Amino acid sequence: MDRSIKIVYFAWVRERLGLEEENIAIGGGVKTISDVLDVLKNRSDTYADIFSDVEKLRFALDQDYGLPASEIGAAQELAIFPPVTGG
Repeated sequence: MDRSIKIVYFAWVRERLGLEEENIAIGGGVKTISDVLDVLKNRSDTYADIFSDVEKLRFALDQDYGLPASEIGAAQELAIFPPVTGG
């Protein structure tokens, strides 16, 4: 069954895409964060470039930290952001 998920972008990801957020349709075969990234990478070369190296990114499902292999389950929101550093 198809459904949608809200994707929220932060920092350089948002700047490069020119989007703060978007809703995307995901099919029943989309089970993990990695699967969502595959959907996004197929949208354009820009998306493919941004999401090509998941080591440069962090993820949260409904505001809970997740990994690329994390199941999206019934999550309504996926946040994508770079690692946070600071002093």
